[in-house]
Amino acid sequence: MTLGEAARRSAADNGFDLQAFAFSAAPEQLRPPRIVRIGLVQHSIVLPTTAPYVQQAQAIRSKVGQIIDAAGAAGVKVLCLQEAWHMPFAFCTREKQWCEFSECAETGPSVAFCRELARKWGMVIISPILERDAAHGDTIWNTAVVISHTGHVIGKHRKNHIPRVGDFNESTYYMEGSTGHPVFETAYGKVAINICYGRHHPMNWQGFGLNGAELVFNPSATVGGLSEPLWGVEARNAAIANSYFVGAINRVGTETFPNEFTSGDGKPAHKSFGHFYGSSYVAAPDGSRTPSLARHMDGLMVADVDLNLCRQAKDKWGFQMTARYDMYASDLQRYCTPDFQPQIVRDPAAQSPS
Repeated sequence: MTLGEAARRSAADNGFDLQAFAFSAAPEQLRPPRIVRIGLVQHSIVLPTTAPYVQQAQAIRSKVGQIIDAAGAAGVKVLCLQEAWHMPFAFCTREKQWCEFSECAETGPSVAFCRELARKWGMVIISPILERDAAHGDTIWNTAVVISHTGHVIGKHRKNHIPRVGDFNESTYYMEGSTGHPVFETAYGKVAINICYGRHHPMNWQGFGLNGAELVFNPSATVGGLSEPLWGVEARNAAIANSYFVGAINRVGTETFPNEFTSGDGKPAHKSFGHFYGSSYVAAPDGSRTPSLARHMDGLMVADVDLNLCRQAKDKWGFQMTARYDMYASDLQRYCTPDFQPQIVRDPAAQSPS
């Protein structure tokens, strides 16, 4: 696939990994190909976390702007940034001053920045931010804002699952989201966002599939000591089970904070989460996937995806057609009652004698 000299020159000049791949679908007689060029961006922060917040935010926007411009020059039409891309991932610290980075999902500075670039390149941009919901008592949410190719905000999705493991103290800052499993019908396909920890929850992935998603992005911030053995299979499994494409995006770099914090894993007090290992990739509904972006570098992954492959995978495997949603719904309804009893059939001969 052709990316153009401008994108390759930008990657060389600005020191980010640039990779490109293509997924094809079988030719059809009644439908033309539906090829969409998508982009995933992974990056580190720029300034130390001790720098003034306004300078940190401006430096990140400057770096990310260069990568988005490269994506635009390469012809990307749907692009997703990493989780909380506009700030350090400070949710290990429990220090509420980091809430200063939160912003309005419609008019905040990071959103305005992405809206301008979306208009410039005719590109749908998914901008995951720390949202401040002024209409509801300044509640803080972990939110992905979906911006159309014309630069207007289509809508937003809030993170459904909040980790309570290791250094991930996110529940100190925001609660589980309230927006369900929305799918956004853009000019280039039906797009959904499964923010970070949701990738560990199969039914979360399924919720987006039930609503008709064709492209699901998983903007993340996760470290090597916790999740790296799982990273390469989770998005791929979700793509297979739900017959859609998945773009898995992870932050990169090591972020050190001014004050020590303690861990749910019982580690001695420390100042760093560990290494965000990047390794972003795209997985397809037929089980194929791209290689990963670099583990220690900023990066832009570009992929041409033929959305016809989604329906072709459904027709081949019939996962959705043969699912027993009525049975699952009944099981879940029983499970959610206070007097739930697991359906376990015991062997009387295996009981201990009284």
